Amino acid sequence: MNLQSSRRYNQIGIDRIIRLKWLEHTAYLSLAGNEAPAVKIALQEYLQGAFRSNDRKVRGSLDKTITILMKIWLRPPPELCSLQCKGLKLLSQLPRKDRIALHWGQTCAVYPFWEAVAAYVGRLLKLQGTVTASQVQRRMQEQYGERETVSRATQRVLRSFVDWKVLKETPKKGIYTSGLSLAITQVELISWLTEAFLRAHPDGSVALRAILDSTSLFPFRISPVSADQLVAVSERLDVLRHGLDQDLIILRNN
Repeated sequence: MNLQSSRRYNQIGIDRIIRLKWLEHTAYLSLAGNEAPAVKIALQEYLQGAFRSNDRKVRGSLDKTITILMKIWLRPPPELCSLQCKGLKLLSQLPRKDRIALHWGQTCAVYPFWEAVAAYVGRLLKLQGTVTASQVQRRMQEQYGERETVSRATQRVLRSFVDWKVLKETPKKGIYTSGLSLAITQVELISWLTEAFLRAHPDGSVALRAILDSTSLFPFRISPVSADQLVAVSERLDVLRHGLDQDLIILRNN
């Protein structure tokens, strides 16, 4: 693993609210064959209404938001380019209801901080049915350091989850409950999500059951599949037999 790749797992990176419709728009600009400079201009025009202000901080937030959007679907880290290309191809083929899984997986891979927040949110929902912002912020500070930037970034990721409708606000401020629960049945999409999950972790190999049951994929109900099914539709996944009933999914070196 090179330095640039390893840095991705330790950085926050995603510290803005990222609305689902913005990510969808960015992906389609990329699918249309636009180069990065043209996409940046198009996003500035598209988002200017949401960031209309004379405040320099607001204008700075626009630029940072565009940088994040483009890094996810236009200029990902080199090791994620194949994931991005396959994700865009699937995006053009899948119905709208399934596209959220692609945006989720690509965001997790490019920004593992998003995946880490999601994993803890999913765990709390499973254990107690609700999530408080303070619980998640404390957990992220334990993992990334007790900095105000960590707390703010966590809050913005949670607000993004609400925008994506995978979390719902309750009448009590700072407390959330489960939102959308989307069934994922297509093997090719499950295989792609599996790769995205692996790319969000430095290990490079995880038990299939751990992936399918991962709390970081809490918005999705993933149909049972075999390791052989996943590998058959992916050039970048392989399986390592580990005991009679334990298949490890690994990334191929390609």
